Amino acid sequence: MVAGFAPAAISGPLDEPHLNITLRTDDEIARIERVLFGVDDYSKAHQFEAKPAGAATVRVLTNADAFSQPTENMPFEDELDFKVGNGLFRKLWVSSPSSTLASDGLGPLFNARSCQRCHIKDGRGHPPEDPKDNSISMFLRVSIPGGDAGAMVEIEDYIATSPEPTYGEQLQDFGLPGVPAEYRLQIDYEEIDVALSDGETATLRKPTYTAANLGYGPLHPDAMLSPRVAPQMIGLGLLEAIPAADILAQADPSDSDGDGISGRANIVWSVEYGMPMLGRFGLKAGHPTIRQQSAAAFAGDVGISSPLYPAPYGECTSAQVKCQTAPHGDQDVRGFEIDSEGLDLVTFYSRNLAVPARRDVNDPKVLRGKQVFYETGCVSCHTPAYVTHRLQDQPEQSFQMIWPYTDLLLHDMGEGLADNRPEARATGKEWRTPPLWGIGMTEQVSDHTYFLHDGRARSLLEAILWHGGEAEAQRNAVIEMPAADRVALIEFLENL
Repeated sequence: MVAGFAPAAISGPLDEPHLNITLRTDDEIARIERVLFGVDDYSKAHQFEAKPAGAATVRVLTNADAFSQPTENMPFEDELDFKVGNGLFRKLWVSSPSSTLASDGLGPLFNARSCQRCHIKDGRGHPPEDPKDNSISMFLRVSIPGGDAGAMVEIEDYIATSPEPTYGEQLQDFGLPGVPAEYRLQIDYEEIDVALSDGETATLRKPTYTAANLGYGPLHPDAMLSPRVAPQMIGLGLLEAIPAADILAQADPSDSDGDGISGRANIVWSVEYGMPMLGRFGLKAGHPTIRQQSAAAFAGDVGISSPLYPAPYGECTSAQVKCQTAPHGDQDVRGFEIDSEGLDLVTFYSRNLAVPARRDVNDPKVLRGKQVFYETGCVSCHTPAYVTHRLQDQPEQSFQMIWPYTDLLLHDMGEGLADNRPEARATGKEWRTPPLWGIGMTEQVSDHTYFLHDGRARSLLEAILWHGGEAEAQRNAVIEMPAADRVALIEFLENL
């Protein structure tokens, strides 16, 4: 098996009603076991490593459109759906009432007027550059402890929360005329120096978040805030197609193997299917499918209703009377501001944004960095490779060997990265392991190098140095290793 992929006791929902799966044959299972093996030769790349998304991998573009390509193996007849979905993803929504019925319904409270405004060029968002910059690709989630009112008895170890009574579950920093915005995001940074081996140093910036200029009165005294930057969009359909059993097999909540890593699955409620499912999407794995993640973003970020989140005013609360009573766009023939067909097209687009090919996989510096990455134990959470389900109606994602470098599990990342806000089974110190594919192209696509859930890290090295909790041993190893090995490690990551 791939290094870091150690099967353990499987627990949690294995149902995947969103996928039309053909079960693997015994021969296919044997083939998968042969191809997913531990790495012990760092003199050359794995024979399939140059194509991190298998047959779906696309050629590398040298401009900002590198993350905006359809999967290479997409059937020609599906390309129109991808383009129409792209149009909906990029569309600027307008307020109601409007003569453009297919585009009205914005807000009344919102963070952005389109999906693309947050996921710029389908890449990463960023925190405000300075106090005068807006936070259009970043916001604060908010909730209060839920008690019995927020309990979810169908999910073991579920941590009950409830929406903040006045502000709901997400703070929006824009409002339509006559509807006050909820807040302004204020970030203050403290500089922290970190001594590295060989006389080198690094500087981290520790953020403090404030919900300033609150438009509807003070927050609840027990309010819990969580900063979120929009993540990159590539490869989502392939992550969705990884067998749930393969993800759950890596969970080791009691650290039974004694390696210090105790990944846990986030089990969440499916709004679409009315059942517990494995969480895969969102920075704490709070949504089970791309479709639900997309619908939730439409509701919270843009204030757009859909079949999954039907409130025409997004997620504003009963305390925000002007928001709830403002004109909205779900009273025409659509039924919702984005109907089921439109939501399906956005889902199809999001599912099929392609992963670019690796570059220079056999470069000696890259191979040395790969060795450092593996031997330092980074693969204990950043699982390199999987083989996806064989799917009857998704040829782009069907039976592909992929290299996302994630286990999609929750890990305690320590006090330094804690937001102290739970989400489903995720505690206030746990985050989902993010996929690393394409991470080295962030500056090319997004014109910045900000990483982690809130963009505090200004480089990949800073991101590593913020690791704590379960990853503290790996962080310390990076601090203490020879400087040349740190350079090689970053070289490898920038090659992904």
